[in-house]
Amino acid sequence: MWDLLSSHTVQTVLMGAVFLGLISGALGAFAVLRGQSLLGDAVSHAALPGVALGFLVAGGRELGAVLIGATLSGGLAALSVMLIVSRTRLKPDAALGVVLSVYFALGVVLLSHVQSQSGAASAGLSGFLFGQAAATLRSDLWIMGGLAGFALALIAALWKEAKIVSFDPDYARALGLPVARVQAALTVMVALAIVAGLQMVGVILMVALLIAPAAAARQWTRSLAGMVGLSMGFAVVAGVTGALISASARGLATGPVIVLVATAIVLLSLAFAPERGLLDRALARRARTRSLRADQVLGTIHALARSHDDPAYKAELGMLRARHAAATGPALARLTARGLVREVAHPPETTPHWQMTPEGQARAEALREGRGRDD
Repeated sequence: MWDLLSSHTVQTVLMGAVFLGLISGALGAFAVLRGQSLLGDAVSHAALPGVALGFLVAGGRELGAVLIGATLSGGLAALSVMLIVSRTRLKPDAALGVVLSVYFALGVVLLSHVQSQSGAASAGLSGFLFGQAAATLRSDLWIMGGLAGFALALIAALWKEAKIVSFDPDYARALGLPVARVQAALTVMVALAIVAGLQMVGVILMVALLIAPAAAARQWTRSLAGMVGLSMGFAVVAGVTGALISASARGLATGPVIVLVATAIVLLSLAFAPERGLLDRALARRARTRSLRADQVLGTIHALARSHDDPAYKAELGMLRARHAAATGPALARLTARGLVREVAHPPETTPHWQMTPEGQARAEALREGRGRDD
């Protein structure tokens, strides 16, 4: 492991993964909250023509020029979606489909043109489709770090406005906030996040790193600050872990491995997150079912007591089993543990009998009154 970490290339890739995790995690949280996950997909595909144009303008594979071109192309695509939705009757999904298809088709045409030129085929522009982390240079880290710093600073400056617009744009309009401008700024920042990941993850897979950590973080917290922080942490963990796995196993592409790690984090969050996780919800549902069955058994004992006009009526176990079958035993055990019923003798009968305690009578009366109000 130490030999791996001492590698200059691995160190560069890990630092790039950290920068990428910070920017994609923070901006992905706002994209998820605003229901714009598909917008990230459209912007990532729309960045491809900018990549090709940046190469043509710079006359070579200059990362700064490529990223500027991708930013302009992706930002223009995102604004195009907003313009189509606001000026036409097309729904957002249709607008996203149109913009994604047109821009990506244009990008493929330009990429084919660039690679057909002399010497351009070795430039490795096709690596921007799926990422080429090993080609990251220390000089590229300054660009990625600058993008991350700019995006995080902009989020901090617009935090209050972005929070209100993300959760309730109508309320934001009522407060007089420039909703359209804030949404445009957030959309352009999503393009920045995607552009920052072109080198490592590529235009095809970058949307996964943008959305997956935010989706995982959403399962663990209810606050925006907590979601943004967790999303950044998950994205950094996915980036660093994926880069290490890729570096330790020969022939594994870094970008896809990072996306697979991020997907694993999402699956674990969906399964084990408190309250919202599948396991916790299943346990809570099971507890509610057991509580309901116990209340039903208690209600039966109470109904028998009322029918005999005897609050201390002793209900025979067989009678309860005839009504509630296999649920009777666990329900009585639960009621006993809660101090709502107790097992009593009823000579000359030798079978078990159950009697409500004063607390059980109060609980049964409350349940009965509650059903009466519902009716």
